[in-house]
Amino acid sequence: MVREFELPDVGEGLTEAEIVRWLVDVGEEVSEDQPVAEVETDKAVVEVPAPVDGTVREILAEEGEMVPVGTVIITFDVDGEATEESEPSATEETTDEGDSEPAGTEAEAETETTGGRTFAAPSTRRLARELGVDIGTVEGSGPGGRITEGDVRAAAEAAETEAEGEATATTEETVTEASESAVRRVDDAGERDGTETQPAEAADRERTLAAPATRRLADEEGIDIDSVPTDRTKDDEPFVTPAEIEAYAEAQQRAQAADAEAVSATGGEEASTGRATAVTGGEDERIPYRGVRRTIGEQMEESKYTAPHVSHHDQVDVTELVEARGRLKERAAERGSDLTYMPFVIKAVVAGLKEYPILNSQLDEESEEIVLRGEYNIGVATATDAGLMVPVVRNADRKGMLEIADEMNELVGKARDRSIAPEEMQGGTFSITNFGAIGGEYATPIINYPETAILGLGAIKDRPWVVDDEVVPRKVMTLSISVDHRVVDGAEAAQFVNTVKEYLESPELLLLE
Repeated sequence: MVREFELPDVGEGLTEAEIVRWLVDVGEEVSEDQPVAEVETDKAVVEVPAPVDGTVREILAEEGEMVPVGTVIITFDVDGEATEESEPSATEETTDEGDSEPAGTEAEAETETTGGRTFAAPSTRRLARELGVDIGTVEGSGPGGRITEGDVRAAAEAAETEAEGEATATTEETVTEASESAVRRVDDAGERDGTETQPAEAADRERTLAAPATRRLADEEGIDIDSVPTDRTKDDEPFVTPAEIEAYAEAQQRAQAADAEAVSATGGEEASTGRATAVTGGEDERIPYRGVRRTIGEQMEESKYTAPHVSHHDQVDVTELVEARGRLKERAAERGSDLTYMPFVIKAVVAGLKEYPILNSQLDEESEEIVLRGEYNIGVATATDAGLMVPVVRNADRKGMLEIADEMNELVGKARDRSIAPEEMQGGTFSITNFGAIGGEYATPIINYPETAILGLGAIKDRPWVVDDEVVPRKVMTLSISVDHRVVDGAEAAQFVNTVKEYLESPELLLLE
């Protein structure tokens, strides 16, 4: 028998939750109360247990998808019970009316509705959920009244057509006018570079796939979901995410505010005062704290309040490193690589971790063991519009300088354009953050938990330095390391930094690694 499992109310009457991670795969056997998924609510990330002993038949929600409470997210084949719908044979299925038909290549599901029994494949049900269609209201055109994907799409189109007839046209007009006015400001006044207003241009599609929660968000923001730009697709159809809705709405708001400023500056009543007044002047702006940024924030909170941080700061003379990189940069460019300082730092860090493996570890609190990691997977903290992401360069100890440079640059680029895969940010054993890129010198970086340590790089600046009893100008970089004091002692952190310094001061030593 096939058992459908609906997303339960995981906390205090919440109506929806985000699927963070699936803990099982299709075909995997599970036991009752075994965690099968991690879901994120407005309050926390919680595990959802299996309701039965059985085998995972189908996973019906994707990681990152917002799912309303009560939606079927996974199905199980329950051992020892009849197969789905008590099928009399492997090739035949009987309906209430006694009609039979050959079974398809994909298992099909049945649920009770107010109008009787509804027959549809899981893929069809999933499509209905994506399009916001109540499958119980769809009339099936397939054999025996079975609902097909074409039936669902037709129902979705009919609903959209009806909604368009009821909705006011002001929203679409406002979007269009805002986009056009933004472009005019760029072309005529040259007051903006166009980067902020470009996303406001409407896509003007006829059909868009989106989760029900995404469609509700679009309605709340007064946005026509078919106008939201996206490069994502699902089943060869455009697919819009909540983040894209928010970005589009924000772009429209900026464009409208800028239009108001332009009107005031060109002869409105405010111009007589010698000063234009922005529409948003003096008003608070609220930015939704959710999605990627919220997840990052909660991870930082968990790290800070779980691992007791202790920090150590130092300075290193990197004059020879600057010279070496200067000599190698052009040669690297000839090979198609952009050689920054980070690959040198990564190699120096790996050398330090080999000497002090306690910093390449994590604390397994459940088993009460410190796990010394056998891999050297170095995360590089990257600032993005959605917050700080940490792509991971795997097996850095086995890769050359240019190989690390190419992989790191690719991962950083993917993080910034939000195309990076979740697995490319997982499995890190040690992290590096470069606040020197924005001119910072010292900081107390937050450990990328469950890692044990993180190294922060400050800006390289000209400083007076004592060399052979003489004060000379040198290129100096600051280092800041934070460690989990439950695992790493302060002395070990300082010794690790001293080792990293040695390699950065004399980069030719990296040739021995």
